[in-house]
Amino acid sequence: MPLINKPSSPLTPSLTRLRIALTVFFALDGFLFAGWVVRIPAIKEQTGASASDLGLALLGVSAGAVVTMTLTGRLCARFGSHPLTVAAAVLLSLSMALPAQTHSALALGLVLLVFGAAYGGINVAMNSAAVDLVAALRRPVMPSFHAAFSLGGMIGAGLGGLVAAGLSPASHLLVLTAAGLVVTAVAGPVLLRHPSPTAHEDTGPAPPPGARGDDRARLSGRTRRLVVVFGVIALCTAYGEGALADWGALHLEQDLGAHAGVAAAGYSLFALAMTAGRLSGTTLLERLGQTRTLVAGGLTAAVGMLLGSLAPTVWLALLGFAVTGLGLANIFPVAVARAGALAGPSGVATASTLGYGGMLLGPPAIGFLADWFSLPVALTTVAVLAAVAAVIGFAARRTPAVQDSEARAGSRPPAAERASAEPCRTERR
Repeated sequence: MPLINKPSSPLTPSLTRLRIALTVFFALDGFLFAGWVVRIPAIKEQTGASASDLGLALLGVSAGAVVTMTLTGRLCARFGSHPLTVAAAVLLSLSMALPAQTHSALALGLVLLVFGAAYGGINVAMNSAAVDLVAALRRPVMPSFHAAFSLGGMIGAGLGGLVAAGLSPASHLLVLTAAGLVVTAVAGPVLLRHPSPTAHEDTGPAPPPGARGDDRARLSGRTRRLVVVFGVIALCTAYGEGALADWGALHLEQDLGAHAGVAAAGYSLFALAMTAGRLSGTTLLERLGQTRTLVAGGLTAAVGMLLGSLAPTVWLALLGFAVTGLGLANIFPVAVARAGALAGPSGVATASTLGYGGMLLGPPAIGFLADWFSLPVALTTVAVLAAVAAVIGFAARRTPAVQDSEARAGSRPPAAERASAEPCRTERR
């Protein structure tokens, strides 16, 4: 213990400032993304795009993000995750103003390539920085960052709903650009002045077996497949988050006749439920364990989304959105944490990329399905994939590697588990 505590104490003020700054960037990411999401119906009308045209344009977000995600990890290794976080935040803020300047689906898709590149870059860079900070703090604080993202999304969607009727998309998104640049100017210097705390991890607990150089070379094919399995679980649930973000407001307004402000509040309610679920995620994991949390969350989200997509009234649909948010809240963190426990950072990278890919590919898929069938029917695919995630998680419970991960995460009493460094190893992601 002395070897661990001695070097950690002088770092506390610095790490606290880093944690606050990173929390601000997570919240800013959610805030800006939600601000774009609630103006999608207005942008669709402005460009005259059909559902399938809008789906193709939204594919620009996916394409830009996927390309950037594959590069950001290498850039973080070369330049550090902190400068990359700040640079991506600047680009994301500037790109917010672009969609409202377009008047065709093609132009919208092109500017969304830039938006997607910035969005993918900041998510990879922020999560990389958060992983380092979690390890340095010796505390499983990762859920708090994701809760900040959800809270930022809730606030962004709520404010967007308030101004949707009285402020043009161009003015609204330009205000978001200014807000993003101001927040980055305030919080960015904290990250730029402080290097990543990764260098201080040597005194901490040992990394998960998959993260050690000697073990990484010996990862079995079964372990690699399991990592992909948990990445697929992350994809299934993130698909739902992306679909609700981009199509939830349009479903409420177009299919159920909701006022623009009420429609925008749908995503805000979903984000609020996700925030509450993530804030209580640690307690839930301690009481139920990872497998039960994953399975219960998937089934809850499936029921909620069936209600949200097929309900005949706005208020029942809003209730369904809220239940879906509660169900999806902790599945992504559990899936990525398990992948990290199995294969260390490489497992985290694989699962995270698949997960964010699901979030970004979901909206265009919903667009195509909405043209072929209808938007309510297309949204039921969110329920189907949430149920698939629950089934996969339940089926994987008997795998020895997963049982070892579950035992490390939940075999100790809650008090002892909180006092140990074991959860920090699981959270290394």
